[in-house]
Parts: sequence; structure tokens; C-alpha cells
Amino acid sequence: MDYNKASEFIINKVKSDLPEFLKYHSYHHVMDVLEAAINLAKSEGLSDYECLLLKTAVLYHDAGFIKQANEHENVGCEIAQETLPQFDYSEEEITRICGMIMATKIPQTPHNLLEQIICDADLDYLGRDDFWKIGNNLYQELKIYGVLNNEKDWNRLQLKFLTSHNYFTKTAIQLRQEKKNNHVEKIKLIVSSYQE
Repeated sequence: MDYNKASEFIINKVKSDLPEFLKYHSYHHVMDVLEAAINLAKSEGLSDYECLLLKTAVLYHDAGFIKQANEHENVGCEIAQETLPQFDYSEEEITRICGMIMATKIPQTPHNLLEQIICDADLDYLGRDDFWKIGNNLYQELKIYGVLNNEKDWNRLQLKFLTSHNYFTKTAIQLRQEKKNNHVEKIKLIVSSYQE
């Protein structure tokens, strides 16, 4: 398993091939999730080998957006299956990586600690100070895709999503849950101010 060559390959592909209008699912998002995943992996006691699998999955988890937004996790797995063998990843390693990528599909469905970590890393920002800025990037992206029409729809969607979301790892719950709850309360106030 040559993580260095695999990461160089997929980082270059994501940088050059992701559509520029993606303000949320961007190279910056992938790097943000990678940093969060590394921190969670340390805190949760992953082995070096497991960390390499996790980091590979993070780098591939939104690569599917290169081709399409819908079912992008499946496409990300296909890209991993097509390209990782050339970097000496075994079939079993690729299966584990695809498991992590698929776990990030909303609603998240992790089945083991590695999958829990990538899920928590992917939505780490929900419990951070840059939540509003990153959320706005997602709002702009969803408007481009025609999912939302206005800010009221966005805030209602955010409220529904945040109240159904849970962090999985002890570390993420400890680090992010309280601030996420504060964001939920603020959005509840915003949504409650709308005149139906």
C-alpha cells in the first residue's frame, strides 16, 4: 500500500477535476475532513495502518463529485476501485476504504470505528466556530443544484438535519456536541421568527 503515491494522485485529481462552482464539496473540504480525521484517529487510538486506510478513504470520499453529485459516494468507490490497485492496495483494503466512503452517505451509517471517525470528520464543522461560513458555502452549492430556493428553506433544512444528526465517537461528542447544540438553538430562533 503506497499511501503517498495514492494521495498525490487523488489530491491532484480533486484539485483539477472538481467543478469550480462547488463551494462546499471542494478541495478545501477534503483537506478539512482529513485534518479532523487525523485528530480523531489519534484521540481514538487507531494504529498507523488503520490511519492510512482512513486517510485514503477521506481523500476519495467526495471524489465522485468529479462526475456527478447524485450517488457520489458510489462513484467515489468506483474511482477508488479503479485506481488504488495501481498503488498496491489489496482488495480487502479497498473494500474497507469503500465501506468508509459509503458510511458518509446521509443519513450516515457507520458499522465500525473507522467508519464512525470518517463520518464525524466529514461533519466536524457542525460543532465549530466556522459553522456559519461553511454552512453558507453548502447553501450556495445547494441553490446551484436547485435543491433550495431561499434562506428560509435552507434554515428549515439545516434545523431538520442538525436535530437528526449525531456524532458517533467519544472524541467528537466531547469536542463538538455542545457547540453544535448552540447552533441548533440559534437556528430554531431564526426559523421560529418566520411568519407562515
